[in-house]
Amino acid sequence: MASGTVPPGGDNVAMQQLMETMRALQEQVAESRVEIAASQANNEELRRTNEELCRDLQQAGERAVDERAPPIPLRARPMPVSRAIMDMALPTTSLGLKVTFTGVEDPEAHLTVFHTI
Repeated sequence: MASGTVPPGGDNVAMQQLMETMRALQEQVAESRVEIAASQANNEELRRTNEELCRDLQQAGERAVDERAPPIPLRARPMPVSRAIMDMALPTTSLGLKVTFTGVEDPEAHLTVFHTI
C-alpha cells in the first residue's frame, strides 16, 4: 500500500476516533463549566464575607475612638528657676547643652541633670 492511502474501512476507524475525542472534549467542557460556576459562587461568598468584615472593622474602629481613655498627662517636673527665666530666649552664641544620653545611665538621673542645666 502506498503512503497516504487509507486502507479499506480506515475512514470509519478515523471517524470513530475523532468522535471519541470530540465526546471527551465535550465532557471536559461540561466539567469546566461546573467548576467555573462553583468558583463564581465561592467568589461571591468571599466578597460578601469581606464586606461584612470591613463593615465590622469600621464599626469597631468607631467604637474604639469613642471609648479611648483620656490622655495621661506628662509627668510634671519641678522647675529649678522661675517661668520668666525659662521663657527667655537663649543667645545665639550659646554652645548648647553638653549632656548626652547613651542609654547606659539611669534615665531618671539623666532627666534630672538635663532639667537642672
